[in-house]
Amino acid sequence: MSFRLAAYAVCIEDGRVLLARHLLPDGGSNWTLPGGGVEHGEDPFDAVIREVAEETGCSAVVDRLLGVDSRVIPAASTREGVVHQNVGVFYRVRITGGRLRPEPDGDIVESVWTPVSDVTGLHRSSLVDVGLALARDLPPTGHVDPVPVGGLIQH
Repeated sequence: MSFRLAAYAVCIEDGRVLLARHLLPDGGSNWTLPGGGVEHGEDPFDAVIREVAEETGCSAVVDRLLGVDSRVIPAASTREGVVHQNVGVFYRVRITGGRLRPEPDGDIVESVWTPVSDVTGLHRSSLVDVGLALARDLPPTGHVDPVPVGGLIQH
């Protein structure tokens, strides 16, 4: 089993959410939240700010911790063919400057402000739905039910 700790930014402004289009190894793409892996010795709080800057070109500040999501992805759904656990720390983040651009030498080819109402029609990572549910519900436990994958929603 592989393991990854990641930090994700939920940026919502004027009824829109900031999404990043991620290139997949098969040549396709899906929409996800800005964010990614926490480096060894790095605080997830710092990682989410770094990831937003790297992936979108924008500077940001954390407004609050939203919650934590842990998911186990079956081997058949991973590139490596092994079971993978992803633990994601979700933060409400506010963009403070910069200009949206593709990630230099990375897998994020664009970032866009998308009306929250349009998200359900997008081919997306389940992380988007988790982040939006955490931001909408603000559960005291910081936990929401797992998002079923299939159709437009993928791991």
